[in-house]
Amino acid sequence: MKINNPRRIVGSNAERTRLHNRQVVLGHVRERQPIGRAEIARISGLSTQAVSNIIAELEEDRLLIEAGRQSEGRGLPVLKYRLNADGAVALGIEVRPDAMFGALVNLEGETLFTTREALSDNAPSTVVSVARRIRASALEGRCGKAQRILGAGVVMPGPFGKVGISGAGQSALHGWEESDPVAVFEEALDMPVVVENDATAAAVAERVRGVATGLRTFCFLYFGAGLGLGVVAEGEVQRGAFGNAGEIGHVIVRPGGRLCACGNHGCLETYASRIAARSKLAGAGIEIGSASDIENLYKAGNAHLMEWIEEASGPLSQAVGLIENLFDPETVILGGAMPDAVLDHLIATLDLPGGSVAARAGRSTPRVQRGACGRLTAALGGAALVIHDTITPRIAAKT
Repeated sequence: MKINNPRRIVGSNAERTRLHNRQVVLGHVRERQPIGRAEIARISGLSTQAVSNIIAELEEDRLLIEAGRQSEGRGLPVLKYRLNADGAVALGIEVRPDAMFGALVNLEGETLFTTREALSDNAPSTVVSVARRIRASALEGRCGKAQRILGAGVVMPGPFGKVGISGAGQSALHGWEESDPVAVFEEALDMPVVVENDATAAAVAERVRGVATGLRTFCFLYFGAGLGLGVVAEGEVQRGAFGNAGEIGHVIVRPGGRLCACGNHGCLETYASRIAARSKLAGAGIEIGSASDIENLYKAGNAHLMEWIEEASGPLSQAVGLIENLFDPETVILGGAMPDAVLDHLIATLDLPGGSVAARAGRSTPRVQRGACGRLTAALGGAALVIHDTITPRIAAKT
């Protein structure tokens, strides 16, 4: 049985949905640029006059620019529009337990600036100080470009709030339990802020500039402080009721297995994550501090790292099958703070289950593939999320 019922993003002519309609127009321009007013009106359900008014407003805000006239059969050439890539920028900041990463991107998602800052600790006061420094460095010299700063996407490892799996593990940020990170970062950065978990932000980055461009439904397994899952379904980011959707690292894959920092035994994170790799190598007297250390060990053919890859393969294969049957994604992407060569090796060793909805003929995308945004995926995703929320209307918006 084949189900083919795509949902169409439509607008409303009601004034109370002005922001939604702006997003509708921006979204269609981004997907089909260059595009004319009549075509936007046809596919959005908005009147031509409403589209014209919105385009004029977006031109004034420097978010859209004219892309020339093009002939479309009979009649006068049609004036087309496209996004003004240089009209706005967004800042992305990822907070890890031992480092922070920053990125600045333009409206098309192109990277303008990146940086890495080591952390002596991850207490709020330290993180805020480094965030201010990243902001200053990212925006230095850009004040004369008349670019609109849309805001900042701050990315942190979950889970958020006091929940049953928030043990003081290696992936935890300490001292944030009673803090409101949105309020903290908005005051520190002096701009609108959205706070997101790392895996979700990474998924958005891949959709904007990576291998998920053009995909509507996919999942992203993110190797960050722990192991997280970002889910995009029908173009919508799936966050869960409290922003904690995707804690795949704490799904039990080996009942009674290794003790996890969350208090359970046999969690996926204890087998397939940087934490697991670090533990394996530490047992052999090898200390690693960054993805570069792992890359060097891999290039040297370190036997203990190769053993970890083999050990991670089974639990990771099981997790991929679970993800496929739960979400029916077009593909599952692996990425984050792990060297490309190691990710490729992990993917090559997977024994994907045949009992999966993804095991079908005629696939146009591989079941599992490596992401294209590299180790800065989450920071880029934080910035991309701000842009995504600016130009992507929500399906559920009232009309």
